[in-house]
Amino acid sequence: MERTAETERTAEAEDPGRRNNGLGAAGISITLAGVLVNGLAYLVPVLAARRLDPADLSVLAAALGLVAIVGVPGLGLQLAVAVHRARHGASDTRRLTAVTAAVCAGTLVAATPLLVVALDLPVEMPALLAVTTAAIVLSSRSLGELQGSQRFVRLAIGMAVLAAGRYGGVIAGLLLGTGPTGALAVGALTAALTPAVLARLAREPQRSSTAPRLTVAQVVAGCGATLAMLVVSYADLLLSRQLLPPSDSGAYSVGTVLSKGALWAPQVAAVLALPRLARGDRRSRTVALAVTGGCGVVLVLASTLAGGLAFRLAGGPGYDHLGRYAPLFAAVGALYAVTFVLLNDRLAAGARWAAAPLWLGVAGLVAVTATLRPHTVPGLLVAALGTAIGTTALMAVTARRRVPVPAADPTSLPPASPSAVGGRSSPPDRAGDPRPPGPAAPPG
Repeated sequence: MERTAETERTAEAEDPGRRNNGLGAAGISITLAGVLVNGLAYLVPVLAARRLDPADLSVLAAALGLVAIVGVPGLGLQLAVAVHRARHGASDTRRLTAVTAAVCAGTLVAATPLLVVALDLPVEMPALLAVTTAAIVLSSRSLGELQGSQRFVRLAIGMAVLAAGRYGGVIAGLLLGTGPTGALAVGALTAALTPAVLARLAREPQRSSTAPRLTVAQVVAGCGATLAMLVVSYADLLLSRQLLPPSDSGAYSVGTVLSKGALWAPQVAAVLALPRLARGDRRSRTVALAVTGGCGVVLVLASTLAGGLAFRLAGGPGYDHLGRYAPLFAAVGALYAVTFVLLNDRLAAGARWAAAPLWLGVAGLVAVTATLRPHTVPGLLVAALGTAIGTTALMAVTARRRVPVPAADPTSLPPASPSAVGGRSSPPDRAGDPRPPGPAAPPG
């Protein structure tokens, strides 16, 4: 017989370590899933660097960067669903998810002429990227439901399934020697299988709910913020296609593997903190920032000591001479990882214009590179690092401002559940929290 929320809180009071154990298991699960996700994402450029010439390597890197950028509404949808679920409980988000996926895929197809000319991509490639992007967005709804309800073990499984679908086919295509287009075609096929699997994983018994519906404005707010995050972190990679010769552009894409590793390695802190940030738990922000910042310092130091090895593992012996730049690439990713935590906190608190510092960073990077026109790897890298430093500093300044938040309707909050059920971690006892929770998502 399922316990009530009151019984759950009583059990936690009798055993203070119980909730920590639940979070510990959740953290381990998300960490392992994150290792798998980043490992598969890392393996794609590693294989590509060994099996493609520099020009084809740059094409594949640019294509994957486009998926990451155009698929950002999926991350925004996941964030909005998770915050809404944490504050209000379950509600029907299927129609809004389908519309979001259609818009993302349609944008890539409509932009085919521009992408073919500007990025020198094969004409059939945007359609393949559209299939992959739609699958990612559709899967994001299920991940948001799992994250917002704090079913972190199932969330970890879902992350692994999506990563296998998103990257597994591309890896298989590269191993088969199909070239960048063929690899993306196989990847589109495997990605298309993931939404149904994740929907089943996130399924719950039907219950009557008085929760308000997730609105378009809430999703747009989350999409805008996550789009800014991904654009600013991928802008240098896309600019390398325009500013650097093909061989240097391929080398720069290998370096960005280190940046993306430093960006996503500490993601467990942000994943676990988000539902609690949505309920006004400020301590969660402090812990998430400490974990993320500490991870970044370790990665930068490791890159300093073994930069040549890092580039050799990422791209092969041909890129070993770029090892002296490894700490700078890692520093860019580490700074943006801290920015991502601060951005999530601002969104969960309902801040207006939460992503403004990121858009300013993008504008600054474009302005600097358009003026100076760097044509070398170190020249573009210095501009990217300067942008990361400025963006993080500006976000830290804006994050110090407290956002007044209204109290939530307690009748709409989901009940606490045992951490043993579906890997759910028990939410904090709200009765002892004097701080009012933030709104479901930032104002539009």
